[in-house]
Amino acid sequence: MARTGGWRRGRATAALAAADGLVLLLHRALPDRVGHLGSLLDTLLPWVGLAVPVLLVPALVRRAPIALIALLLPSVVWLSMFGGTLASRQSGGGDLTVLSHNVDEQNPDPAGTARALAASGADVVGLEELGGAAASTYENVLGAAYRYHTVQDTVGLWSRYPLTGTSPLAIMPWTRALRTTVHTPRGPVAVFVAHLASVRVGPTGFATDRRNDSARLLAAALGHDPLRRTVVMGDFNGSTGDRALSPVVRGLHSTQDVAGDGFGFTWPAAFPVARIDQILVRGAVPVASWTLPRTGSDHLPVAARLRL
Repeated sequence: MARTGGWRRGRATAALAAADGLVLLLHRALPDRVGHLGSLLDTLLPWVGLAVPVLLVPALVRRAPIALIALLLPSVVWLSMFGGTLASRQSGGGDLTVLSHNVDEQNPDPAGTARALAASGADVVGLEELGGAAASTYENVLGAAYRYHTVQDTVGLWSRYPLTGTSPLAIMPWTRALRTTVHTPRGPVAVFVAHLASVRVGPTGFATDRRNDSARLLAAALGHDPLRRTVVMGDFNGSTGDRALSPVVRGLHSTQDVAGDGFGFTWPAAFPVARIDQILVRGAVPVASWTLPRTGSDHLPVAARLRL
């Protein structure tokens, strides 16, 4: 009887462990129509694995074999999905270093942020959420390190190499994206800097309609671009795993997924829980991808080194 009772212990914990594994395994099956909860789950999916150590505690305390066995499901699924992310995939070499940062319009220290970015050593720097008097601060400080630059309303780009064909992109009623050609020593590269519409989590769910619309417009511009080598960087207000951003991500490679070290979470800067700031490429090979130290912004800067 004692042995039978042991297998009965922990059934509730086992059920929760199985549910956690099924959420990981079948998260794409969660409908996105009601409150866009599917997109929210896609963005925060790595954190679903936290249920494993939480549930392991009562399983061990109660010495519940059924719960311990059930915990294998979410553990194996999580490791199959994200285990490779924990290992460093960076390599040497590279021809071009790019950096993207949402500098935060409310940033209390734009000059310090600009100095940190100028000292990063990046060849190309894309900024989002430029606004007000701070915009001139970034232009002045970064202008000392970068000979070429363009600012299109709230987004800008600074480059060591010449720019041509610069134009704003109409992904929203006001300018939050630009496209330019950077003439590197290895040839021209199309560079897009984009700040997709913001999202909100509230009583009605995950409000993403405006962001999704801006993502589709950005994807259309990418689809018509004539250059083979392309870099798309900026604040996407969503992870590359978010199903609603698939029109943009399709045909591109995330530098963090290919050559990053860890998850590279960027927001909020004080305790990052999601990577919503992205660098995506096509026609180039990422050899390293990383986040930079915190600035006065609520986002962390992201950078990548590419082989052209």
